[in-house]
Amino acid sequence: NPDRITPLNPNGLSSVAFPNEVFFMSQKSFRFASKVPNKNLHIDHDDFREFEPFEGETDFIPRSVPAGTEPLMVVGVDMLKDFNEAKHYTSEYMTNLLVVRRGQQFTINLTCNRPVMPQDDFQMEFLIGADPAANKDSLVVVTFGNRRGASWTGKILGNRNNVVSLGITAHPKAIVGLYRIYVAVSVGNGMQRTEKDPNTNIYMLFNPWCPDDDVFYPDDAGRMEYVLNSTGLIYQGTAEHVGERGWVYGQFEEGVLDACIYIMDACRMPINNRGDIITMVRSASALINSQDDNGVLIGNWSNDFSMGTPPTTWTGSAKILLQYHSTGAPVSFAQCWVYAGVLNTFLRCLGIPSRLITNFNSAHDNTGNLKTELIFKADGTPDRRNTRDSIWNYHCWNEAYMKRVDLPPKYSGWQVVDATPQETSDGYFRCGPAPVIAIKNGELCHPFDCSFVFAEVNSDLIHMKIDRYGNMTPFKVDKTYVGKLIYTKSMTGWRPEDITGTYKYPEGSSEDQKTMDLAEQYGCSRDHSDYPTSKLSINISAQAGFAGEPLKIALAFHNQGDLMKSVKAHMEISVTYYTGVVSSDPFKIEDFSLYVEPYQSSTKVFDIPPQEYMSHLGPNSSLEISVIGQTDNEEVSEVKSVSLKLPPLNVTLSGQPQVNSDMFVIVSFTNTLNFPLTGAKLAMEGAGLLETQVYNYRTIPPMGKISRKVGFRPQKPGLRTLLLVLDCENLPDVTTMLEVKMMP
Repeated sequence: NPDRITPLNPNGLSSVAFPNEVFFMSQKSFRFASKVPNKNLHIDHDDFREFEPFEGETDFIPRSVPAGTEPLMVVGVDMLKDFNEAKHYTSEYMTNLLVVRRGQQFTINLTCNRPVMPQDDFQMEFLIGADPAANKDSLVVVTFGNRRGASWTGKILGNRNNVVSLGITAHPKAIVGLYRIYVAVSVGNGMQRTEKDPNTNIYMLFNPWCPDDDVFYPDDAGRMEYVLNSTGLIYQGTAEHVGERGWVYGQFEEGVLDACIYIMDACRMPINNRGDIITMVRSASALINSQDDNGVLIGNWSNDFSMGTPPTTWTGSAKILLQYHSTGAPVSFAQCWVYAGVLNTFLRCLGIPSRLITNFNSAHDNTGNLKTELIFKADGTPDRRNTRDSIWNYHCWNEAYMKRVDLPPKYSGWQVVDATPQETSDGYFRCGPAPVIAIKNGELCHPFDCSFVFAEVNSDLIHMKIDRYGNMTPFKVDKTYVGKLIYTKSMTGWRPEDITGTYKYPEGSSEDQKTMDLAEQYGCSRDHSDYPTSKLSINISAQAGFAGEPLKIALAFHNQGDLMKSVKAHMEISVTYYTGVVSSDPFKIEDFSLYVEPYQSSTKVFDIPPQEYMSHLGPNSSLEISVIGQTDNEEVSEVKSVSLKLPPLNVTLSGQPQVNSDMFVIVSFTNTLNFPLTGAKLAMEGAGLLETQVYNYRTIPPMGKISRKVGFRPQKPGLRTLLLVLDCENLPDVTTMLEVKMMP
C-alpha cells in the first residue's frame, strides 16, 4: 500500500510500519522491504532492491494486508482540557495541563491510523512518581474491553472515523499528584506504547463533589467557599475588639499547584500515601513549617525581620510557595496566621475543603494540662520572669473537612490541623487532624492531638501569688477567659461566623461539666482548689479609638459585700505582641487607693495621651492593661488587651473591568499621627488580577502623604478581590480590601 509511505524530509526518507512483509509492485518492477514485527522502519527510496517482472507477466497486483487488519496505531491524543475542566471545577487553574478530580469521569480522544475495531486490544497507563509499581497503585492500567484492568475504570464513549472517545474514572482513593500517561496497543506478542509526551500529563486532585471520596462535602455553597474561593479573611485583634486582614490564597495561580506537589517531593512524602486524606493532612501540618523537615516557612516571633520578610508584609500564599519551589529553601518569616494561610492554600489547591480559624484568648500551656498560670509578685505586680504559660490574644489554625475512616462515623467532618510549630507530635512539629466533635465532647483518646487543642480552648486561667521563697498560692481562677470566641469567615459573605459552639458547650452548663469530667479521665489535669468567693471584683473598660488619639481607661471596682472596702490598687499598661509576650517594660504604672461602699461600685478613670503609648507600638501589637486590687482579706486581679484602630488606606480603581483590559489601582495614605512612620512597605495582590507588588518607603513624616498608581490587566472573569497592606516598623499593619466584578 504505497499510501502508507509518508515522506519526512527532502532527502526522500520515508517512514512506514509493516506487519510482516509488504510488496510494492508496478508494471515495470516491484520493490520489497522486510522488517522485524512491531518495529517502525525508516527506508530510503534508493535502498530498495529492484527486480525484473516474472516471466510471462506484464502487470502485477500488490499483495497487501486486508483493510482494517493492519496494526492499530495511535497518532494523536486530545486531553479535551476545556471540556473536562468545566465538569471538574478546575478551569481556574492556570496551567496548560489537564486538571481533573478523582472518582469522576473525564474524557480523552484518541486519533488512530484507522477506526478502532471490536477485536482491537489497547489500554491506557497512568504513572506517578519515580518508581511506579502496580502493587503500590502508582502504575494504573485502564482497559476498554473485556480484559480486566486495575481499580480505575474505562469505557469507549464513541467511535467516529479514526477518533475514539474514552471515558476514564480514577478510583475515589487514587493517589493525588501529576501523572504521566501512555497508550499501549497489543501487537503480536507485545505492547506498543506511545512516546512520552509531557503535554498529556494530568494533575489528579481530591474530589469534594464525589460521594465516594473521603473529602466529599455535602453542599455546593460549602464547596464554593472552602475549595474554590481564592481569597479569605483572617480575624485578629482581641475578643472585645476583633480586627481582620485579607489573605490571597491564590490556589489557582500559575505554578502554585506544581509548588504544592514539590513540597511533598522535597519532604519525601511517600507516593503511596498521597491518596490517603488523613496521612496527607497530618503530613501537611508538618511540611508547611521548617522546624524539622526543611518545610516551607521559618517562624519568627521576635521584632527583628532584617533577614527576611516581616510576617505582617505578606498579602498571600502564592509568592511564598513559588519562592520555596524555585529556591528549595525555607522562606522567612512566618507567624501563626501566615502558617495557616499557606496551609489553607495547600489544602484547597489539592481539592481538600478547608477554612482558617481564629481562637481568641488561646492558651499555650507548657505543662500540657488545663491550668494556664499567670504569676504575680507579692506586691501585686505581674511576675513575667516566672510565668511560663502564655495566652495569645488570638491563634490561627485550620480545619479540613474529611471522612475519618479510622474512627466511628460521628468523628468525620471538620478536623483541626495546625502548622504553627508549637509542640511535637510523634516526633514532628505538627498537629492534627483532630475531630472538632471529639474536642467538644472531651473525648481526647482519639487521634490526633485532641488534648493539645482541647487545652487551647478550655484551659482554666489561674492567678498565682508567689512569695519571697518561691512558694505559689492560687487566689483566683477564671474558667471563661480562654477560648472566649472562635471565628471563621462566613460562607455567604465578608463577615465572621461564630463557631465557638462547635468547639465547646456553654460555660457552666451540664454538658460542659460532663465534657470537662471526661477530659480529666483522659489525663487532662485541672485545678480543683476551693477558693473563697470574693465580694470584690474589677471590670476594665477601654475606649479604643484610632491610634494617635487619647485612650480612656475606666477601672470599676464592685463591692458585693455588706461592709465598706478600702482597696489598694496597682495598674500597669504595657505593649504586648499577640502572643502575650510583653515587648518592653510597662510604659504606665499607677498605684492608687479608693473606698467602695457596700453593694456599690467605685470607678477610677485614666486618660492616656498618645505620646505615652505610640512610641512603644510595633507590628501586630496591642495594649495590655493589668490591674490588681487588695483589701485586708481579699485580693482580685484582671487583665485586658486593647487593639487600636488605624488610619485608613484610600483606594480607587480606574479602567474597564474586563479581562485583558488595562486597569489601574491608585492607593494613597496620609500619616495623621504626630510622629514619623519608619520602614513602611506598601504591598498589594489580587488573585486573577495582580501578582504581589511591594513598594518600600523609608519614612512617612507626620501629615506626610504617599501615593502609588499601579497598572494591571485582569486575567480571569468573575468577582475578584484586591488586597492592600501598609506595614510599618512602629505601627500595626493597615489593611484594605476592594472587590470588583470582572467581565469576560
